[in-house]
Amino acid sequence: MAENISNYQHIIVILQLINRIKMGLAKTEMFTDKQNEISLFAKVFGHPARVAILEHLFKINCCVFGDLVNEIGLVQPSISQHLKELKQVGLIKGNIDTNEASRAVGMAIDNGINLFDTAYDYLFSEEWIGWALHSRYDEFYLATKCGCNDTQPTSNNSDHEWTRDNLFRNMEISLRRLNRDSVDIIQLHNATAAECEAGGLVQALSDIRDQGMVRWIGASTTLPDLPTLLSWGVFDVMQIPYSALQREHEDWIAKAAQDGVGIIIRGGVAQGEHGLGTASSDTWKTFDRASLGELLEEGESRSAFVLRYTLSHPNADTVIVGTTRTDHLQENIDAVMRGPLLADVYTEAKRRLDAAGESPAPVD
Repeated sequence: MAENISNYQHIIVILQLINRIKMGLAKTEMFTDKQNEISLFAKVFGHPARVAILEHLFKINCCVFGDLVNEIGLVQPSISQHLKELKQVGLIKGNIDTNEASRAVGMAIDNGINLFDTAYDYLFSEEWIGWALHSRYDEFYLATKCGCNDTQPTSNNSDHEWTRDNLFRNMEISLRRLNRDSVDIIQLHNATAAECEAGGLVQALSDIRDQGMVRWIGASTTLPDLPTLLSWGVFDVMQIPYSALQREHEDWIAKAAQDGVGIIIRGGVAQGEHGLGTASSDTWKTFDRASLGELLEEGESRSAFVLRYTLSHPNADTVIVGTTRTDHLQENIDAVMRGPLLADVYTEAKRRLDAAGESPAPVD
């Protein structure tokens, strides 16, 4: 009997909770979308720390996470939580999950990954690297990019300003965000050959290097500008997109390597399979047209095969793969541990891709 009474009490409590939830929903539904939206903003502004953060962001030309911690006087986790609240109502933009970032980059270093690539206009990327990796800087190489004219970027597609002054300004702010005196590599972020010449960008990069802010200079580039930039013979490094599903630069990568340029390949997994990454469905249709699925090893995913194809290029010095989750990072690490494709599989994959219409651009 006592047991039955206890069960009834649990049921009553549950019913009371359900009723409270229903009442809450009903109260929300009583008001217009506009009124509910204003209520959300009022809630966000209800904490003085969030007001102080916005006031600070309005006063400065860039957002440096360490500055917020020092300016507001709260610890990092508290600042992160307030930033999340501000982001939720659209007052700021960007990825602010510092805990996940810390786990991902720590996991990467622990598994032997020794190059991190970021950019001035990759939202809060430089900030998180500066916080998550500042105690491990001697364990990896660090590359960033310059040319963005947004001092407070709101997307990864910010406009660029190709001037000497802006490159120096980007470099100085990036170093402050990264909590470093110098980086290993600075790259022009997709500047055309014409923009390089008009803005005197190569000389600016050389001067940045001479001032000790960077060890090597480079360019993140593509066709049709790649051949011209390569012909100047001034870049230590070039970052070039390439994968089995985007083979346009395959032979140009070999040409750049022959000219003594270090090769950083981006897009090595073709931006991830459609529905799992950011690639379009059209990109991955090439995988099916070439019947590459027939070449998979047992238990191997399509993305892993594409990454191993990229690693099979004899001139790939390093491959950068973007990720936002540790489970995706682990999948990429597992693929790398399998090693490049077997020579006969690599040859057959290229033959099938050629037949499917995915071939390298000719080298002039």
